Amino acid sequence: MKVCIYGAGAIGGWMGVKLAQAGCDVSVVARGATLDALTMRGLQLVEKDATHEVQVRASAAPEALGQQDLVVVAVKAPAMESVAAHIAPLLSARTTVLTAMNGVPWWFCEGLSDAFAGKRLSSVDPQGAIAAAVPSAQTVGCVVHASCFVEAPGVIRHHQGNGLIVGEASGKPSARVDSLVSLFARAGFNASASPQIQRDVWFKLWGNMTMNPISAITGATTDRILGDELVRGFVTRIMLEAKEIGARFGIPIDQEPADRHAVTAKLGAMKTSMLQDVEARKAVELDALVASVRELGAMTGVPTPFTDALLGLARLHARTLGLYPAQ
Repeated sequence: MKVCIYGAGAIGGWMGVKLAQAGCDVSVVARGATLDALTMRGLQLVEKDATHEVQVRASAAPEALGQQDLVVVAVKAPAMESVAAHIAPLLSARTTVLTAMNGVPWWFCEGLSDAFAGKRLSSVDPQGAIAAAVPSAQTVGCVVHASCFVEAPGVIRHHQGNGLIVGEASGKPSARVDSLVSLFARAGFNASASPQIQRDVWFKLWGNMTMNPISAITGATTDRILGDELVRGFVTRIMLEAKEIGARFGIPIDQEPADRHAVTAKLGAMKTSMLQDVEARKAVELDALVASVRELGAMTGVPTPFTDALLGLARLHARTLGLYPAQ
């Protein structure tokens, strides 16, 4: 099976090594220091005390890699418009595009009820260019429950977690998803099929839409965020807004914010991915994590004053650092 990893960062690199070990013909779209490292040493994965190395074809030009059976898109959301502009040479009519990304994806509304199906979220796909380049009929969503980080270009360290939840962008079960789950299981992942991947996307977002931007603004780890009574109350209010939004478009959450706080607290002093991006002076994923929720609130008629406040503060902070587009 020909598999291309578009974005060999923490998650993409982790998946690429595992799939290569499972016998897939893996290639990677990369650039800069990562491309140099992949060309010289291959792709490396460090798990506990073991280092696994696989040789992959790597290029900055997708046309050099050709059409694929599976393309795993594992980039940060701000890079997705650039991916859409260059992904065409990797795709044929039979190619599956699997998105392993944070936040609300451009295809999110495809699997909702008739009142919302097919609506475009301008916060994540302003001009519709992503949807035009990556047809929803060829798109499968993947919610990742794992912690990995880039130790050096082309070198990924796996910290914890091994879960992949996979489902059609259409929100319906399919034989294609079952085949992907089987492939991922053979590659060593704890893989499962979702009857509606939007539910899994929304539930994961419900926790990290607050921790990420607040940590980015304050520099605090998640234990300190939840340890401050006033900040924890702010987080709770945002989560209640998101919970009501989900209920209105057909994805109710049967937990209370306090239940999720308890789960997050068990992770200890966790540094979120957005805080890591700010420290590395990389673009932040505010649109997919927060602006999309605000837009869905407007679509469903749910007031979002606390979400609005979080978005305003987080984007002002990011704009001041040059990590979010100017107004």
